[in-house]
Amino acid sequence: MNLFKKKYHQYSDEALVALLAEGKEAAFDELYQRYAEQMYHFFYKMLYQDQELAADFCQTLFMKVFEKAETFSSAHKFSTWLYAIASNLCKNEYRRKSKPKPIIYLAEGHMQQPLAPGFIDKEIFNRYLQSAVNKLDDKHRLCFILRYQEDKTIQEISEVLGCPLGTVKSRIHHTLKKLAIQLHQFDPKQKKLGNE
Repeated sequence: MNLFKKKYHQYSDEALVALLAEGKEAAFDELYQRYAEQMYHFFYKMLYQDQELAADFCQTLFMKVFEKAETFSSAHKFSTWLYAIASNLCKNEYRRKSKPKPIIYLAEGHMQQPLAPGFIDKEIFNRYLQSAVNKLDDKHRLCFILRYQEDKTIQEISEVLGCPLGTVKSRIHHTLKKLAIQLHQFDPKQKKLGNE
């Protein structure tokens, strides 16, 4: 049995989906092992920091992968396809519920800092950044999360969201601009101007 699992361990994600589409259920187990924790954390961030809801959505996501493996196009990366399904599940949940949009808690240990200037208190900056991210509309916030929390490329985000590269670049540019305005007090240039 261990040899059988090792065999699947060596396959790429895309090859595993192809095997799953052929009915090889052990390929599904390998994909689940590779992505379940990552996707749980994505859902936890996107869905109200509700552990139960995140776990439920993670299970729903992998059921969809199992059921729709034959629809996967090998022209794309599996992780991009997976995030596209996950993002759509979140959007549907936002529409279905009349709750206010969720507060996103950024993962500090895994945070690229597109805006953080050099010598500042990172904890204070992250608190302000988190507040600013939560004020963004859904499409800009999702772009920010995918780019700076999930480390997706512009191309991958374009595929996840099903929109042109230019649109993603524009959204990220506008997102960073909006965040820079909200975080202006951390700009060292502003402090110099204020001291003169």
